[in-house]
Order: sequence, then structure tokens, then C-alpha cells
Amino acid sequence: MKKLNINRRSIGEGFPIYIIAEMSANHGQSYNEAVRIIQAAKEAGADAIKLQTYTPDTMTIDCNNEYFRIGKGTIWEGRNLYDLYKEAYTPWEWQPKLKEVANDLGMDLFSTPFDNTAVEFLEKMGVPAYKIASFELVDIPLIQRVAKTGKPIIMSTGMATLAEIDEAVQTAKDAGCKELALLKCTSGYPADPAEMNLRTIPHMSEAFSLPVGLSDHTLS
Repeated sequence: MKKLNINRRSIGEGFPIYIIAEMSANHGQSYNEAVRIIQAAKEAGADAIKLQTYTPDTMTIDCNNEYFRIGKGTIWEGRNLYDLYKEAYTPWEWQPKLKEVANDLGMDLFSTPFDNTAVEFLEKMGVPAYKIASFELVDIPLIQRVAKTGKPIIMSTGMATLAEIDEAVQTAKDAGCKELALLKCTSGYPADPAEMNLRTIPHMSEAFSLPVGLSDHTLS
């Protein structure tokens, strides 16, 4: 399993780099801005654009106590989780249209689901692959559901121990995943280049016999 294929594009050691541009919340709740981001990603040389598929209600509850506020150490310190997700999510009705925009430009578009309803929605959209976020690498039922689609899976590992990565990889394989890649990730927003630990990439590739890429949150 040293390579995977997304829309007939081979990805892995010995093949051209596959660059995925993350949309995230950078559209600022403007559909036209989301389209411009896809166009800019194409101009910059990206092969794919990635969304995140969730709503505030699929992520958390509308509660304002300390357990539902972000702690110290990030740019969102003190923010209420529900309000932040409401501000950041990509409306689901946009996503099929954004896929058409990307495909018309010759780009792949896929997404990170955060629950089963998102997987069902993305399957109807016909995405060619799935991404598992670092924070969801220990969500075993979600990995099982995604693996059962039979689509290639890319997993970020920024929050995981080696044992947790191993469990996630085995879970995906046991549930039917035939094409899997890992991403070395430093879950800092932004990440300090001095903490990127890029030598982890060949180590992970050797340990799991999988293609391993980089999920990059550095500013430059």
C-alpha cells in the first residue's frame, strides 16, 4: 500500500507531489469568496481543494460554560465553541456547487467529515476521497464508516500517539479501506517551523508501509 489513487492520479513515493489546498473557514461565509479561493488555489498549482463538512450542531452543543470555551494557547482563546463553528462552517448547500467549480478547473474536491451524516452527504456528492482530521483519528466509528465507502482515505496524525495511529490504520483496513495515506501534522495554529519534525515522515512511512505526506500549518 505504498501508493493510492485519487481520480486515476497515482500518489506516493516516485510519483509527482499531490498538493491539497485547505479551504477551511477562509471564505468568511461568502460563497463568492469560496469560489475565488478555489480559483486562486488552481493558479497557485494545487491539485485539489479540501473542505470540512460539519455544522455547529454536529460538533457541539450551544453551551457557554468553561467546558465549551477554547482554552489558552491558540488564536481562538476564550471563544465559545458553538459560536466559532457557526462562524467557521462551510454551508452544506454550497459544497456540491463548489465541487463543480473545482472539477471544471481540473481539480479534485473532497472533504473532512466529522460524523456519519456528513459521510452520507459527501457520498451523495460523489467525492473521490476522504480526509480524517487529526482530532478525529481516535473516532473509531467514524473511521469505520468512512472506510466502508471504499474511497481512498488520508489521515492526519497531529494529535495522535504511535499506538493511536496504528489503531486507526488497522481500523480502516479492517473496515475495507484499500488505499490509505498518512499526513505528518503539527497541530499548532500556526505551527512553529522549528516544531515540524519532518524526519517523522520517512519513519512513519517505514513503520506503516504507507505513503506519508505533510499537513502544513506554518505561516510561510
